Amino acid sequence: MKDPAKFVADSLSAIRAEVPGKAIVAASGGIDSTAAAVLAHRALGDRVRSLFVDTGLLRANEIELVRGFFAASDLPVEVLPASERFLTALEGISDPEEKRRRIGTAFIRLFEEEADRFGADRLVQGTIAPDWIESGGSIRDTIKTHHNVGGIPKDSRLTLVEPLRDLYKDEVRVLAAHLGIPKPERQPFPGPGLAVRVAGPISRPRVAIARAANAIVEEEVDAAIAAGTLARPWQYFAVLLPVKTVGVMGDNRVHGEAVSVRIVQSNDAMTATAVDLPVEIRRRIAERITRTLSGSVTRVLYDITDKPPATIEWE
Repeated sequence: MKDPAKFVADSLSAIRAEVPGKAIVAASGGIDSTAAAVLAHRALGDRVRSLFVDTGLLRANEIELVRGFFAASDLPVEVLPASERFLTALEGISDPEEKRRRIGTAFIRLFEEEADRFGADRLVQGTIAPDWIESGGSIRDTIKTHHNVGGIPKDSRLTLVEPLRDLYKDEVRVLAAHLGIPKPERQPFPGPGLAVRVAGPISRPRVAIARAANAIVEEEVDAAIAAGTLARPWQYFAVLLPVKTVGVMGDNRVHGEAVSVRIVQSNDAMTATAVDLPVEIRRRIAERITRTLSGSVTRVLYDITDKPPATIEWE
């Protein structure tokens, strides 16, 4: 992005033209939706409400973290508790595309309810170029259906407003820095949350395992970054795999879960390179995950696949 100031000025004019009345903003706490929310609030003032949804699929301490980001960005955001709605809709679902469709539908139905209360008919989203490119359409193949694109039900009553639609992640980070949003370099977190980091069927216990493993990966990588022993990666997380694996606890056989750790470097999320994580950090992550989740996780793997052929997230 050559001129973020011009982009902001153009976006404010475009948002005012697209929203003659009121709007709500889907604010996930990520850089994309936070930048879209800041633009919407600057353009519309009290004609907009920003909503953060607790889906029950968030990372450890996510609500507290995003509250801090919103406050530092001078954004008034309301937190909507909706974990029961989302986890019930996903219970037992294994297919990644179906997960994304159900999540997209659950978000839209919730936003429709809130829009009705506010008298709004527009939904501002932080959709960026990779979202609609990977979701397919026209002559493009569907790599994966992003919940905020292909996951939106066709009968939605809300008109979408997407001020970042033509930007890539590196451009959004430049914009976020210009807007004064803190930590624009922080790693992305997928809109479907831990639903796409629980490969295979969704259940509340499996989501809890994925959350705990993911927290350990983030803690260890963040510690290495702070110590100067690791350059900040683009993204780093854990995935709970849809397989059982034999382990040993004392003298007993345990048939437990397997976790894969994925750490990649990228510029725009369209391509990515797996990070060659130092062996001592890999060992520490594996030891902490298997000890903390003793009896649940018996094996930790490290994903060394670039994008392509893999995508960054597993699902």
